Amino acid sequence: MTARPGRPAPFAAAVTGIGLVTAAGTGTDATWRTVTEADTAPGVLRRPELDGLPCDFMYTITGLDVRARLGVAVARLMDRFSQLAVLAAREAVADAGLDPSAWDGARVAVVIGSAHGGLPFYDEQHTVLTERGARRVSPKLAPLTVVNGAASSVATALGAHGPSQAVSTACSSGTVAIGTAHQMLRAGACDIVVAGGAESVCSRLLVASACQLKAVSTRRDDPGAACRPFDTHRDGFVIGEGAGLLVLEHPEHARARGATVRAHVAGYGASSDAHSAVAPDPEGRGIERALRTALADAGVDAADIGHVNAHGTSTVSNDLIEATMLRRVLGEHALVTSTKAMTGHTLGAAGGIETALTALALERQLVPPTVNLDAPDPGIPIDVVRKEARPAMFDAAVKTSLGFGGHNAALVLTRA
Repeated sequence: MTARPGRPAPFAAAVTGIGLVTAAGTGTDATWRTVTEADTAPGVLRRPELDGLPCDFMYTITGLDVRARLGVAVARLMDRFSQLAVLAAREAVADAGLDPSAWDGARVAVVIGSAHGGLPFYDEQHTVLTERGARRVSPKLAPLTVVNGAASSVATALGAHGPSQAVSTACSSGTVAIGTAHQMLRAGACDIVVAGGAESVCSRLLVASACQLKAVSTRRDDPGAACRPFDTHRDGFVIGEGAGLLVLEHPEHARARGATVRAHVAGYGASSDAHSAVAPDPEGRGIERALRTALADAGVDAADIGHVNAHGTSTVSNDLIEATMLRRVLGEHALVTSTKAMTGHTLGAAGGIETALTALALERQLVPPTVNLDAPDPGIPIDVVRKEARPAMFDAAVKTSLGFGGHNAALVLTRA
């Protein structure tokens, strides 16, 4: 890669562990296999909680017995988004070859993003209040539903006594969490950070509102093909649940213990559109600023970027704005994909899951396809990988995220 002249050597955090729990698969290997090999999206199920709504389906994790994995006593003290975060954290830490019983917990931090926290439990308890009275409302409402619940639960499960933070910047939360971890490691605040995102929001109230906003697909006749990023016939995203966490280490710490490094997080940029509560800047200036900041932070030129895991929500405006921005900043050579067609839009967890998939793409030199892309939008001016995963040689990749409220974030990852 071409280093930017006149700059100090960039700081690159080592990715030493990955943990994934998604509708595409429970575990990193299962998720990667589905994302790269399947030609249709699994896990898109009709949900009885959503009966009667224009969108009554979601990407749902199946075949996962959380209570068996965590233990009944532990699981009952967490909302589902926190449970998924703990499972992903355990896998990431094991993948990194770390033993929480032996590490210096004061030097281990946790940063986890979530847009909504335990929203479904709010729905449930509101029904209890209105139908059964105040004395029947659960005293666990606050600890189970707060957005910091996942970060707190992961820190407790791992014995991580360093800074523990929750990030809530809508759909960019997971990406901002990883960027925050990168900054913490660079500042020397810790040696290890478990970072990413977690979300599980099968909420009738939330989905009803999203339908009114016309943000979600209403393709009820074919739910598995509803999420179709960059396709001419896209009509909105499909919500999913999941968690994606990385173990990031200071490179000296990883080197000292002989860790296997899977990739590096080399640059981070964030910005605000300051434009609208729900719509992105129509010129894409906010996400462009975040991307250019991340490139400069990493000391990487646009020509070095071989792959982009895009935000790619399958909404008409977002896909076009993001694609036009990517062409403007990176040119036409980067291979772009949106893995949301396989995992669903997991909102605050999306950046964590998709950064993990970007790291795997770098490590394995394989770009996942964008499924359901049957009729590419002729107005989309980028090379979107479709139908089959595409082998490629590249040393740097980008993850972009946009969130309601104009919260933009971008990461640059480099090959180990």
